[in-house]
Amino acid sequence: MQHQQIGTLEVARAAILLALTESREAEKRLKEKLLEESNIKGTAVDYGGEFLSSVQKVVERAVVAARREKIIEPTHISEGGVAGATREALSQIMSKAVGLNVGGKVGIARQGDHIVVVIFFAIGLLHLNEVSIGLGHRVI
Repeated sequence: MQHQQIGTLEVARAAILLALTESREAEKRLKEKLLEESNIKGTAVDYGGEFLSSVQKVVERAVVAARREKIIEPTHISEGGVAGATREALSQIMSKAVGLNVGGKVGIARQGDHIVVVIFFAIGLLHLNEVSIGLGHRVI
C-alpha cells in the first residue's frame, strides 16, 4: 500500500490520540492502525513525579522512546528535534504545574519530516487535579 505525505495536523492528532490511550494494549492497537492507514509511526510513555525536577527526565524518556521505537534515527538532528518538541510541550503546561506533581502520558508521532510530542498530564495534589495538554512540533 502506498502512503501519501500528510500534514502537521494529522501527525498532531495521532500524537494526541497516543497520549490519551488508557492502556498498553490500546496504545499498541492504535500504533498499528496509524502505521497501516497513514504511515505514521508513534509511541507513548507514562510519566509521573514533581514537575520541576521531572523536566529533564521527561525529555530524556521521550528521546529514548522515539529511538527505541525507531521513530527517529540516533542522530543529533533527530534527537534534538524530539527534545525541542518535548520542551515546547512542557513549556505550555509549566505555569499550571510549577511546584506540583504531574502524572500522565507523553505521546510521540512522526510521518516524514513532521514530528509531534504531546504531554497529557494531571497536575496537582492528591485528588485536587487540573488536567493539561501541551504540544510541540518540529520538522526533522
